[in-house]
Amino acid sequence: MLADVVNGSLEALGGLMILNHCRVAWKDKSVKGVSILSVAFFTGWGVWNLYYYPHLDQWVSFAGGLVIALANLVWIGLMVKYRAR
Repeated sequence: MLADVVNGSLEALGGLMILNHCRVAWKDKSVKGVSILSVAFFTGWGVWNLYYYPHLDQWVSFAGGLVIALANLVWIGLMVKYRAR
């Protein structure tokens, strides 16, 4: 299914973009100007997709969703760590 491949690819690319946020936060040892609430919402959505995509038999989207959900969890972890300082 072309739609699954495109969606899964976009999700995986989104995860790589989020990992870039993580890289910068790790390098700078700080996080500023980003709402943890917004990131938490999109993380929740990503976790939901891990339940939802298999029910649609969209396994490429599931794989991409796994990348973006895990990247968001790392991003939240770094936000909590560096904002606690």
